[in-house]
Order: sequence, then structure tokens, then C-alpha cells
Amino acid sequence: MLLPLLPCLVLCLLLLPLAVLWRRRPSQDARLSWLVHLQHRVAWGALCWAAAWQRKSLVRSTLHAGQSQQRALRRCLQGAQSPRCPLRGSTDIGVFRNHLPLTKASQLQEEESGVQLLPPASNQYRGEVSLQATLLGLAALKKTCPEVLAPEGTARVTPSSPWPYPLPWPWHALGHLGPAGAKDPRALLLEALRSPGLRALEAGTAVELLDVFLGLEADGEELAEALAAGNPGASLPRRAAELREALEQGPRGLALRLWPKLQVVVTLDAGGQAEAVAALGALWCQGLAFFSPAYAASGGAVGLSLWPEQPHGLYLLPPGGPFIELLPLKEGTREEAAPTVLLAEAQKGKEYELVLTDHTSLTRCRLGDVVQVVGAYNQCPVVRFICRLGQTLSVRGEDTGEDVFSEALGRAVGQWPGARLLDHGCVESSILDSSEGSAPHYEVFVALKGLRNLSEENRDKLDHCLQEASARYKSLRFRGSVGPARVHLVGWGAFRELRAALAACPSAPFPPEMPRVLKHRYLAQHLQRRVVS
Repeated sequence: MLLPLLPCLVLCLLLLPLAVLWRRRPSQDARLSWLVHLQHRVAWGALCWAAAWQRKSLVRSTLHAGQSQQRALRRCLQGAQSPRCPLRGSTDIGVFRNHLPLTKASQLQEEESGVQLLPPASNQYRGEVSLQATLLGLAALKKTCPEVLAPEGTARVTPSSPWPYPLPWPWHALGHLGPAGAKDPRALLLEALRSPGLRALEAGTAVELLDVFLGLEADGEELAEALAAGNPGASLPRRAAELREALEQGPRGLALRLWPKLQVVVTLDAGGQAEAVAALGALWCQGLAFFSPAYAASGGAVGLSLWPEQPHGLYLLPPGGPFIELLPLKEGTREEAAPTVLLAEAQKGKEYELVLTDHTSLTRCRLGDVVQVVGAYNQCPVVRFICRLGQTLSVRGEDTGEDVFSEALGRAVGQWPGARLLDHGCVESSILDSSEGSAPHYEVFVALKGLRNLSEENRDKLDHCLQEASARYKSLRFRGSVGPARVHLVGWGAFRELRAALAACPSAPFPPEMPRVLKHRYLAQHLQRRVVS
């Protein structure tokens, strides 16, 4: 696919050194040089051509989703490095299902440390859908916000990128500021702060961007001093003064005060990001659109985002690869209802668990991600993420799901005056040995903005909301079999430390799927040590 683009790419690479030298020359003219504009136009021409090709390919594959999935299954079996050789000669879905029983992600190998190992994402898995997501996402974003990806109009403020596939041409040609491959978050943020004309802000995930803004508030004066000292001219000291003034006005609308032309925030969607998106949209990034080019699960892109103008969180499940099945769930429960179905067989309004087959280990793995079909693109389902099955609390068999708990917590925080929920984590009391002779219960750790202490009245509201959300929980509370949920307020940085501990695991995927229910004591202790109220 990339072969027809080689002349354009070579031209981009030849133009890049000249453009950099040109931009280093002092000039009173604020306009970018014609060479930079030429490089940008060539890069965009190549990208638009590639995106149009991918769009046509996607339309063909989704018009005949069954045939496309048969081809995806054939490629998967041909590339298998498993000793189960009889499958290589067959693409019959019945034979495939009989030979490969479903496996839960939680049943896969675990390290001695207790950190769950997720199924490996194959090169095919990362390559095809990730490239599609990046090309089509950039083209869709350009169509919706034409000025967003102008030269020097975009800055990434985290070491990781929200675009699943690294494109082969220079990011500078497509409007990105900052050195390619930069790993220092502080250097990336300073580069963005030096450029008041930004139109797009990028971060690997929403939780990482939340950390950036919290750090910006905590270290604002230090960053302002670094800005003022960065250039003997007048522009950066003036920019440092603007930063101080913007921070003095509080978090609400901070991004637009720093970058008045900003239009969109780009982050990669994955499990556990909803609270960060809500907090960013209500405070620091108020008034800005959010766009995710893909939905990622278990370390790779699974769904494509083709509609930046639509509500956040709608994704197309493509049929070309990896090989995806949908496991129907019983209505009103999270239990398996029937054998898996292919994409073309999905029914609107129904909930399914995603099942992925990895061609390296030839494992049909239940990812634990539950999606609901909300529409169709030709013969393929358009879905929205609901919850993760592994993120449930159960101290007496009540099975309080991630979505039920998050909804109850959101209602409770809404009754705490001035509070905004930034992050939360839950632990069953047995893991922390915190029952102390009382009934088993939930230990809940929350990070908040706007509230420094929790009263007993505030803590009790969560338990009331949980009883309203779950009849089973209410019944157990009434009988005294389950004790009231205990709520702890943690300081800023507690969840950042938790994510660092999770990322330190060699098997940790990107983007990190932020856990809401912690199953291991050493992870819960990262939060327990940072309790302030």
C-alpha cells in the first residue's frame, strides 16, 4: 500500500532539512516559509491519497463482511505458530470454534507479582487496524476541523501518541511541534506552552492528559520561570506572564486561555478513561471537542472512529483483521448467553463481549470488554463501550459491575458540594484485611478537585447511591451481610503512581487500561499510602 507513496515520502524527507534550516534563520516575518508550506502540502497529499485508498478498502470489506472475516480467519490460521496444524487447512467457523474453546483473559498466564498478562497483540493485529485508524482518523479530523492540522498547529504533551500507527513521513510536515520521539513530558509541555497558536492538543490517553494539567497547576511557577529563561527575546517572558495569569484564574477553561485557537483534544480511548474525559471536559478543556482515532483493547486498536462530529465513543468494528467475534450476553446480566457470532450477525441494541483470536498463540480470548451495538456501517456493527467484565466487586456474590458502581459514584460525587471526580479505585475489604471483625465491604479511593475533606455525611451518600443502583447490594446491606462502603480521599499523584506501577510490568499494554477494581494488595497499597481524608 505504501509503495505508491514513496516518491512523495522521499520528497518530504529531502525537504525536511532545508525547511529546518530555513526556520532557524532570524526573520521578522511571522509567516512560515514557502518551503515548509510545500512540505506540508506534499505530506498531506500523500496522506489524503492513502486515506482515500483505505476508505475504499473499508467500504469493500464491510459490504461483504462475512467474506472479509473468512479471509481474516484464513490469514490468522496460515500465520499460526501453534502445533494445532489441522486448523490451517480449514476456514470453517464451526471447526474453528470446536478446536479452539474460548479463554478468558483472566485465565491466561499471570506473573508471580500478580499482574495479569493480557493476550499478545500480533503484528498483523497492530498493523492493519492501527494503520487504518490513523489514516482515516487524520482525514476525518482534517475534514471536520480544516485548520487543526496546519503547520505547527498541533502539539503532543505526553511521550505516547494517540495515533495507533507511526506514519512514515515527518510529523513536522503535518503540523506537529516538538522533537520526534521525545520522552520527557516536561520538555513536551514547555514546547506546547511556547506556542500560543495551537489548534490541537494530543496525549496518549485522557488519564495522561489529566496528569499533565494537574502537573501544570502544581508546577506552574517553575514552568513559567523556565519559559522566561528560555529565550533572551521578549516573546517568551511575555508568554510566561500569560501562563501565570491563566493559572491564577483557576482550572475551568485553562486550555483555551493558554491556547485561544485550540479546537480539539486528541486522545486514544481505552478502558477506564471515561472519568478523565469527563473531568477534562468540565474543567481544563471546557469548550473543546474530544476525538479518539480508535478504541484500543489489550494493547491494540480494535475499533475505528470515523465520525469526529458525532458524540465521543462510537466505533466501527472492521472485518479485515484481527479476527473478531462477538459473544452475546444475557439480557440484564453479564453472563454468556450463546455461541459467538460474526460481525455481520450482530443485532442493534444487543450487548456483546469482544473475542479476539491471536494468530501467534492461536488463542480465542474473551477480552472482557462489553460493547453495545448502536448502528451499522454496511454489514459491520458500530458500537459503544459499556464496561469491562473483570472489573466487578463481589464480597457476598453480589457482582457489582464497573458501570453500575461508576454510575452510583458519579451520583454521590454530584451531591458533594464543589467536588469534581478525577479518578477512583475500589478494593474488596478482604484484600486489605480491613474488615476488622465487621461485615465485608468495599474500600473506595477517590481523587477529587474542589474538595479537600470528606464528611461522614458525604461518605454515607455513596452507600445510599449504591443501594439505589443495585437491588442485590441493597438486600445484602439490609440483612447486614455487607457493610457500608468506606470512602477515602487520596492526594494528587496517587493514581499516577498506581499507573506507573502498572506500566512497569513488562507485559503492560498500551494504552494502559486503567483498572477500577484492584485485585492485588500491593496495587491497593499505592492508594492506601496516599490517603489524606
